[in-house]
Order: sequence, then C-alpha cells, then structure tokens
Amino acid sequence: MGVSIELEVNGASVSDEVEPRLLLAHFLRENVGLTGTKIGCDTSQCGSCTILLDGKAVKSCTLLAVQADGGAVTTIEGLANGDYHPVQQAFWDNHGLQCGFCTPGMIISCVDLLSTNPQPSESEIRHGLEGNLCRCTGYHNIVRAVQDAAETMNG
Repeated sequence: MGVSIELEVNGASVSDEVEPRLLLAHFLRENVGLTGTKIGCDTSQCGSCTILLDGKAVKSCTLLAVQADGGAVTTIEGLANGDYHPVQQAFWDNHGLQCGFCTPGMIISCVDLLSTNPQPSESEIRHGLEGNLCRCTGYHNIVRAVQDAAETMNG
C-alpha cells in the first residue's frame, strides 16, 4: 500500500505514490531520475547522498521520502542555472574532485556551509565537511575550492 507524496524537486512539482519505507535517496534516483545523488553507505557516514531539504543539507540515505512530503529538495542537478554554481566552478578550477563519486554531496554540503558562514576559515571548512568522505583528494583541493567559492560569492 503506497502513500501519496508531493514535493518540489529542483523547482519542479513532483508527486508520486511511494512505499512508506522508501528512502529519499532511492526516490530521487529511481522515481525522479536524478542520479547525481549517490548512495555510498546507507548509514549516513559518507555524505555522498547529501541534498538540500528546505535549504538545509541532509543525508537522503537515512530520510524517508514521506518525511520530505511538502518540502523543497535541491539536488546537485538543481544547483546550476545554465552556468555552474560558484561552488561547482570552484571545484573544477581548484581540482577539488577526482573520481567524482563524493563530489555531488560534497558540493551540496559546501553550498550549505557557505549559506550559513559566507567567509569560513580553513578550520571551519574542514569542520563543516566532516560528514563527507573522499577517498581520492586528501581534502586540500576541496578546502581551496570552498575558499575560492566563498571569495567569488561574497567578495
């Protein structure tokens, strides 16, 4: 027996009938077709599934789709409006990605961090990204990308 949900995903209204236990990450990938949201651990440890729900970063692998009912979701696909979002551009410019698996969640977390702290210190950036794991970069270029994005966005 399904449950009807309606939410806004990247500015578009989406309604569907879902199983009550369907995770938001699976809903976004399978029902909506937005595969930028990655599933890396199913335990909210890696951060690859991070999306914005009502403007706040949340890990969608431990959130039920029914819990997002009535909310506004932004995924990595919804950040850019024709051009890259400044955080996406900064990741590109500063080589803040390698394999790319963690990148969508990392970028969403950075967008959230910069929305609450427009000029974070290096320490604040590292603390703000603690819930996101990257196996490739060693984080140095990711931190540089966030600093670059902060400068671009907030002068």
